[in-house]
Amino acid sequence: MGLPIADGDEVLGAVFLANKRCPKPEGGCGFTAEDEELLSILAQHAAIALTNARLYERSRELTIAGERARLAHELHDAVSQKLFSLRLTAQAAAALVDRDPARAKEELQQIALLAAEAADELRSAVVELRPAALDEDGLVATLRTQVQVLDRAHSAHVTFASRGVRALPAAQEEAVLRVAQEALHNALRHAGARQVDVTLARRGQGARLRVADDGRGFDPSAVRRAGRHLGLVSMRDRAGGVGGGLTVESAPGKGTVIEMEVPGG
Repeated sequence: MGLPIADGDEVLGAVFLANKRCPKPEGGCGFTAEDEELLSILAQHAAIALTNARLYERSRELTIAGERARLAHELHDAVSQKLFSLRLTAQAAAALVDRDPARAKEELQQIALLAAEAADELRSAVVELRPAALDEDGLVATLRTQVQVLDRAHSAHVTFASRGVRALPAAQEEAVLRVAQEALHNALRHAGARQVDVTLARRGQGARLRVADDGRGFDPSAVRRAGRHLGLVSMRDRAGGVGGGLTVESAPGKGTVIEMEVPGG
């Protein structure tokens, strides 16, 4: 007896049963309507499993394609522009070496600055790739490891605490990690913070991320008006993209607190 494994009109495969054992051979051992009903249920479950697997693989392919497009866009917008400026500055320095050594020295200093900025942009673009550790170790362990690395690499004291966090859907875990990375980058590179505390806590079925620093702070409304958003737009987009929300509390000289909530799944 056989039945198709189908998703609508599309046949994904087939399931067959043969050689049914009979407790009483003299009574016959053919398949019954009950057997057919059971096989039909199994075929339906197999169809669901196969369809879900195909959807997951398609989603994974789209995620990879989107990540490649994002990385290419960032490399073009940031790194390639820096390298172009670097090339022009190097040409200017070469032309000034003989007739104006002082100016040439200034241009060389600018080259060093542009090279450092290009390296930072490239490093940021690479960090934005979904880390393998997130798939292997989960959000809590990955975030804890990154905080420990930053604590060793910077003079600021960076701490991490986690309370009762459950595993979240992959997209939400990645969004939380990215927001944490952006907030930490701002605190350590722009705010001059001496203390940064990262907390990840359970919130219903979801989680709440809190990144607080004692840095110089800023006026969020003034930053928006000036067009310098310090990654706030990116963080809000990431939070909103997974059904979450982001709040920012800051003032000049008062430090910054960034909180993100995700609903879970």
